[in-house]
Amino acid sequence: MDMKIRGTTIIALKHKDKVVVAGDGQVTFDQTIIKHSARKVRRLFNNRVIVGFAGATADAFTLFDRFDQKLEQYNGNLLRAAVELTKDWRTDRVLRHLEALMIAVSREDFLIISGNGDVIESDDNVAAIGSGGPYAQAAARALIKHSDLDATEIARESMRIASELCVYTNDRITIEEIDLTADEEPEPDRKAKGKR
Repeated sequence: MDMKIRGTTIIALKHKDKVVVAGDGQVTFDQTIIKHSARKVRRLFNNRVIVGFAGATADAFTLFDRFDQKLEQYNGNLLRAAVELTKDWRTDRVLRHLEALMIAVSREDFLIISGNGDVIESDDNVAAIGSGGPYAQAAARALIKHSDLDATEIARESMRIASELCVYTNDRITIEEIDLTADEEPEPDRKAKGKR
């Protein structure tokens, strides 16, 4: 029997002067829920980049660390760091076995990143990954067109809808956002990295 850690839902959207990434907290091993409140959405590079992952948790932490190094190396240039990460992901003996997908957003860029070497930019500023991704993405597109909700509310409601349809997604949601109307924050001390 092949027992895998499965599922999750991550959605990202840009709407009404905000970029938002939301993810659920469920970790499932085979047919058993083993954690309800995993944090699958993180801020990197002095809080200027938000990343969400779908896949094996240990693999994702490895990718978070490697991606943060690439962002440092390329001074926060998200697109360049993503391209360089996918090169490593495809060719490195350890990384190429990692099973995960990532969404990474900044004020300028909006990307889906995979271990197959894909760096995909969204056509409509809505992207989702994971087992409940199609449900969340469809809900977000409909809410953007047919409601007055802001980006954070749309992300939360889209995740709630996905959690009602996908057994590998729960309603314990983590949301991170970038306010596009605010001045970009000065670089904080690196020791404070990850705090908000």
